[in-house]
Amino acid sequence: MDDLDEIRKKKMERMMKEMNRPPAPSVQLPDKPVIVTDETLDSAARQYPVFILDCWAEWCGPCRMLGPIIEELARELKGKVVFGKLNVDQNMQTANEHRISAIPTLLVFKNGKLVDKLVGAYPKGTLAAKIQKYL
Repeated sequence: MDDLDEIRKKKMERMMKEMNRPPAPSVQLPDKPVIVTDETLDSAARQYPVFILDCWAEWCGPCRMLGPIIEELARELKGKVVFGKLNVDQNMQTANEHRISAIPTLLVFKNGKLVDKLVGAYPKGTLAAKIQKYL
């Protein structure tokens, strides 16, 4: 084996190692919901592969019941799903744009595109099952 063959062999070994290495995450995914506004929604939806936006209001009882469930799922699904929270009273543009007429409403984005709208306060197990189809 000459020098050129040895170089080729080493380069091929390095390439094979690189191919089998899992990709490094380009973005650190948070383990708690991120606060979103009218101005930041588009960038947040594009930044994360699966982004679920909780549209809520302070005065909404079902929204307040859903809040702790969202917190738990954010921790449990870290690295797979990122949750956001948008107060519809303070961000009416998004509420109008997505025709949110009842809260809580969860907007599900996949690769920056809206793919589903879940209306109502779901129990944790039901919500987790609905989210699974987007992973």
